[in-house]
Amino acid sequence: MPGFEVFGDEEKREVLDVFDTGVLFRYEFGQQRGGIYKVRQFEEAFAAYTGAGFAQAVTSGTAALKVAMTALGVGAGDEVITQGFTFVATWEAILDTGALPVFTEVDETLNMDPADLERKITGKTRAIIPVHMLGAQARIEEIVAIAAKHNIPVLEDTAQASGARLHGQHLGTFGACGTFSFDAVKTMTTGEGGMIITGDEKLWRAMSEYHDHGHDHAENPGGRGADGRSFIGFNYRMMELQGAIGLAQLAKLDGMVAAQKANKKIIKEAAAAIPGVTFRTILDEEGDSATFLAFMLPDAERAAAVNQVLRDNGAGAINFGENTWHFYPRWEHLARGATLCHDGWPFSYQGKRRVVYDPMALPRSAELMDRTLVYQIPVKLSEQQRTTMVAALGRAADL
Repeated sequence: MPGFEVFGDEEKREVLDVFDTGVLFRYEFGQQRGGIYKVRQFEEAFAAYTGAGFAQAVTSGTAALKVAMTALGVGAGDEVITQGFTFVATWEAILDTGALPVFTEVDETLNMDPADLERKITGKTRAIIPVHMLGAQARIEEIVAIAAKHNIPVLEDTAQASGARLHGQHLGTFGACGTFSFDAVKTMTTGEGGMIITGDEKLWRAMSEYHDHGHDHAENPGGRGADGRSFIGFNYRMMELQGAIGLAQLAKLDGMVAAQKANKKIIKEAAAAIPGVTFRTILDEEGDSATFLAFMLPDAERAAAVNQVLRDNGAGAINFGENTWHFYPRWEHLARGATLCHDGWPFSYQGKRRVVYDPMALPRSAELMDRTLVYQIPVKLSEQQRTTMVAALGRAADL
């Protein structure tokens, strides 16, 4: 991770096809483009790769969440349950629909705790968004079963887990739909970009139309200006250059995951020598995308001491308890209800506060995250990187 480590002639060839047509827009210009539709090809290839019936490309993983939730009917007054360990985009997208995010604890999968999910469901819950964080599986089968009891759709945030599976089934295909990110630091990347997959043709069609200003995309002799619109939409279109890069990256994805697995094994073996260390629960090691290695120490003090040794030896790990992008207590703008809107929306409406978030609301997650250290796993692990990391972990084992 990330996919730019393996950029090569394949990406260049796909992009040059687009430049040869002169068409960057994913729709129209049929004669000029000579049958080349890279975004459409990317959607079809990604759907086939994951085993989904349909795929909708968009501008980012954040846009994928917004488009999917909108197609599911999420709106103002609704609640959407997600987890307290995720990238800010997950809950930003929820707020952008007008709904309110409700946060669950995570367990030692570092993903949604199904028991806490059950406790957080109310009559206002419109959707559930488990996040397959750090490239590995949430307890998605349990989560989907709980959601089914309450007739609530599940939207899988698979932004960090392209290529990951659970018992052979691709993540993102367990719920009503799954979203992916292809930003600059993802295992497969298009620089920016995202994808939504689903097995529901009606849901896909709603997403297809919404992401393109509501255009119905029906074949008609009048061209783009003559199509109909069943509802309002917005612009989240992926352009042809991103689709071209995505095609080349998708073809390399399984190879990148295999390389990450090999590199993760090396680092994990070195970390295993640290006294008292345990590792994140991975539900299916074979299906892990191996984008990260997460290991736990008995308490926060021990984790801090180990990480100081790692830092002193050039191989510091991430402690997400300190991270301001991914962990609930560190989202100070969420806790403050900070917004540019003059009336305080989405945290307030017409002078009345809609919600207040307590940074101390997820104590079990906080305890877990404070004692967890994480390494991002590269696709290409140089000999120097390997030597430095293994040596640092060895010194930490002597602490």
